[in-house]
Amino acid sequence: MVPLATLPESLGRAVGAAPADPLTGFALALAGAGLVGGFLLLNAAVAGPWLKRKIAASYWDKVGPNRHGPGGVLIIAADAVRLLSKELIVPDGVDRPAWDVAPFLVVGSALLGFAVIPMGSGLQVADPATGVVFAFAVASLATVGLAMGGFASANKFSFLGGLRAVAGSLAYEIPLALAAASAVLFAGSLRTSEVVAAQADPLATVAGVTIPQWFAFVNPLAFALFLAANLAEVGRNPFDIAEAPTEIVAGYQTEYSGVYFVLFYLGEFLHIFLGGALAATLFLGGPAGPVLPGVVWFLIKMWSVFMFTQWARSAVPRLRPDQVLGVGWKGMLVVGFANLVLTALLLAAL
Repeated sequence: MVPLATLPESLGRAVGAAPADPLTGFALALAGAGLVGGFLLLNAAVAGPWLKRKIAASYWDKVGPNRHGPGGVLIIAADAVRLLSKELIVPDGVDRPAWDVAPFLVVGSALLGFAVIPMGSGLQVADPATGVVFAFAVASLATVGLAMGGFASANKFSFLGGLRAVAGSLAYEIPLALAAASAVLFAGSLRTSEVVAAQADPLATVAGVTIPQWFAFVNPLAFALFLAANLAEVGRNPFDIAEAPTEIVAGYQTEYSGVYFVLFYLGEFLHIFLGGALAATLFLGGPAGPVLPGVVWFLIKMWSVFMFTQWARSAVPRLRPDQVLGVGWKGMLVVGFANLVLTALLLAAL
């Protein structure tokens, strides 16, 4: 497979400019980042106010949004106006500027993670040699934002939510990274474009149907482990302990309103999509697929993971905090290490 071009290079070719000097390269990279950011915000706008409600309504035998536009789709605009026009109330006793920085950190960490994701058709802002590590490193900063917001709110329920977020992240980021490491071992590289390229060859042909060498087929255990650990990382049932509305009144975001609440809400969905993008890149061949353009296949795979998280949110009951940590430390961690060792032995034998 031809290495995937990054978005700044594609923009440079489109406008006839080569980023030979640092200023031109920076301008093209900034333009590429803006395009990717706008693309992701559009996805989150559709997923959050509208599609999430429609999916939950279908599971719960309810109607869902149906009054604003066809199928209620204009609820997106209505919610945007409603939430952004609300007063930003700052409670007494909050610890500023930590209270102000927290929601921006949650959103920014997700957007930075997408910088190294190859989306097809040249949609990739950067392709560093340590792309997989970079994506996991910046995504983990969201936990810092949740802890900051919870601690700085001067509210015991918010503080508990922040502590739960940190505990859950510690328990499930290691299994998540171990599952990703098995894909890296198969690819032999941490560069995201090379991980995608390693999945381009056919794995087998069954009844005339060619099965691609996606790592989800090569190592289904690692893929299942990644999906389960990702549920915990994005705070979806049965691991929804950081918000837990019936117990701690939305946890770390209890004291946030107006645009800050919107940022937390937006960051939550951006991280769900980042988890789907990483699953697509590491296990589902990235933007690879027949007939349709690569970016369309990437969206199909990313949105499929999003639909899975929404199914879990609607159909699976929440576990107790001690059960969540027990599953992570005593179950997924052991399975993750076992899977990584078996993968290394298999590759050594081959």
